[in-house]
Amino acid sequence: MLGWLLAVLAGLVLLFWQLGGGDGIDDPGQKAGFLVYAAALGAIAVLYIASISSDYRGRWRQAMRHAAIWSALGLGLITAYTYRDEARMMTSRIASEVLPPGLAVSTGTTQAGERAVRLRKRPDGHFIAKADVQGVTLGFLVDTGASAVVLKPADAEKAGIDIGALVFTVAVETANGTTYAAPVRLRSIDIGPIQLRDVEALVAKPGNLKENLLGMSFLKRLRSYEVSGDFLTLRG
Repeated sequence: MLGWLLAVLAGLVLLFWQLGGGDGIDDPGQKAGFLVYAAALGAIAVLYIASISSDYRGRWRQAMRHAAIWSALGLGLITAYTYRDEARMMTSRIASEVLPPGLAVSTGTTQAGERAVRLRKRPDGHFIAKADVQGVTLGFLVDTGASAVVLKPADAEKAGIDIGALVFTVAVETANGTTYAAPVRLRSIDIGPIQLRDVEALVAKPGNLKENLLGMSFLKRLRSYEVSGDFLTLRG
């Protein structure tokens, strides 16, 4: 029975919050409609409270306490719903602080249809990302100096690439000099909610690469990427 009272009180709280300026209602006709609706809800609440008053005969303090508890619960639910977007962003920021580097955490966006993730810096100052490559999870070093995504042969094989059929014809400049890599196309690279299809990549010769590189053939297809403090945000 008190559940119905909660629903009525919650509706009244939400209504008067709106009339108090929460949604900036300026139209006089709309305000009048809300006032009529509020009066109807108030009448229903009064009648309902009267109908259950016999259940609390001589126990008005208990009745008031129960009404206050249900009203507080209703207000709490309305408040949680009103600030749901802020709560989601706060949860994302907390998660990005405590989760290990490389794990992509979805974050808030400012444009419709945009998807964004945050990556925390590794202790050595580099950003790494865990990505799903053709159904296999691989680790990448984010490298804006690399022209393409570059895979180690062992990881390329995990992703379903036939290493034996590769031809290493692309010259790649490294800190140790010039080496050669094989061009490939990856069906998909997913980092959290960011999903790219048909991505150009290279497979390095065995022994020439310590970490997979997330280079510009992936990064340039994003809407943006930016570094802020210890975090890298990718927007797709």
